[in-house]
Amino acid sequence: MSLADWEVVIGLETHAQLNTRSKIFSGAATAFGAEPNAQACAVDIALPGVLPVLNRGAVERAIRFGLAVGGRIAPRSVFARKNYFYPDLPKGYQISQYELPVVAGGSLTIRVGEADKTIRLTRAHLEEDAGKSLHEDFHGKTGIDLNRAGTPLLEIVSEPDLRSAAEAVAYAKALHSLVRWIDICDGNMQEGSFRCDANVSVRPRGSDRLGTRCEIKNLNSFRFLERAIEFEVRRQVDILEDGGAIVQETRLYDPERDETRSMRTKEEAHDYRYFPDPDLLPLEISPAWIEQVRSEMPELPQAMRGRFQSEYGLSAYDAATLTASLETARYFQEAVAAAGKDNAKLCANWIMGDLAARLNREDKDIGAAPVTPRQLAGLAKRIADGTLSSKLAKEVFEALWSGAGTDADAIIEARGLKQISDTGALESIIDQVIAANAKSVEEFRAGKEKAFNALVGQAMKATKGKANPQQVNELLRRKLGA
Repeated sequence: MSLADWEVVIGLETHAQLNTRSKIFSGAATAFGAEPNAQACAVDIALPGVLPVLNRGAVERAIRFGLAVGGRIAPRSVFARKNYFYPDLPKGYQISQYELPVVAGGSLTIRVGEADKTIRLTRAHLEEDAGKSLHEDFHGKTGIDLNRAGTPLLEIVSEPDLRSAAEAVAYAKALHSLVRWIDICDGNMQEGSFRCDANVSVRPRGSDRLGTRCEIKNLNSFRFLERAIEFEVRRQVDILEDGGAIVQETRLYDPERDETRSMRTKEEAHDYRYFPDPDLLPLEISPAWIEQVRSEMPELPQAMRGRFQSEYGLSAYDAATLTASLETARYFQEAVAAAGKDNAKLCANWIMGDLAARLNREDKDIGAAPVTPRQLAGLAKRIADGTLSSKLAKEVFEALWSGAGTDADAIIEARGLKQISDTGALESIIDQVIAANAKSVEEFRAGKEKAFNALVGQAMKATKGKANPQQVNELLRRKLGA
């Protein structure tokens, strides 16, 4: 047997740190990078007699997410105590939600290749984060930093609808984009603001019975997520094909060895002894509160994709690419507003082409692009009106990127880059090219199309790339009687 004989089944549990300024049950700050334990108040470290008070901002962000994915926002949900012992869990339990989460159901559409696929969501619930164990620089000891304890999280659980590591990455990227789009999480994976646990199992292809799953914890990059799943799939298939059985367990991914390794046997819900937290009243969300949040929601990616297609005539692929992040969508809209709707496709091509390539090469986000949307719009207009050829446009783009000019017009003027479109001037140049390249003319008339391209190249060279290529082609063919 081979991997092709097995079907992969994946579900993701994603922890999105909500971007509130204070913690979910206390007034302590949530800013990243403070000195250890400098942002842990009496509630966070569980001093006797303290009581948690729910952060309204965290609830509003959960509502926003529920609306964005079309989930059911519970009018009444309950906080529970999830009991387990770990050194960085001060209370000996984590306040979370179990039987009655704040959001149930919903879905997220991802793009895999040329097709869309809808991934169902099981739930999204509010909970507090634990602290952090520090193992470095303590000479065989472990330090505990409780700054993160009590930071608000929204745990988003998918149904096991994903069938490959590539689909899992596409889902994680779509979810990452969405939580940033609706401004509930900064998405900083290096700081742990967005991290995934992957539940992975395999089953014989054609079977409808789920295999035994293993959970890979705390994957904080898309690349690690993909590689961890791919390794885990191979590991499970090898075990099953050798006649063994998969043990349900929690595993960690080691990026240096590119492998997963066992962390502990997988706990079930009963192991955590969930029960309602007696210090917190049930969370009640009124229809009026939901409608208030709905009225403040931005246009969502899926709606914007449809609008880009209908309003600007973009393809489904172009619309999906331009709405992959809110920053890219905003950049495109600002460029089109300055360039005009007729130039929308031209702006899209430059954003997805030269701009994206340069950003990728220099490892920059679009928000840090030296070329502003208005500058790109000015470039697009000069391409559209024939002032610039595609070759000259690239030269202007490079000048804008390096800060050599304030706008396309200024660079064109300073460098004399205006495309030659005057028919009389071009005819004179083409006549000279034909006279100087008799052999190429003869070969073209004998049926060799490459000879024609050589003549076009000579004409472009004679004009230092400033000739309008389309006019050169038309005039040259006419003069050669083609």
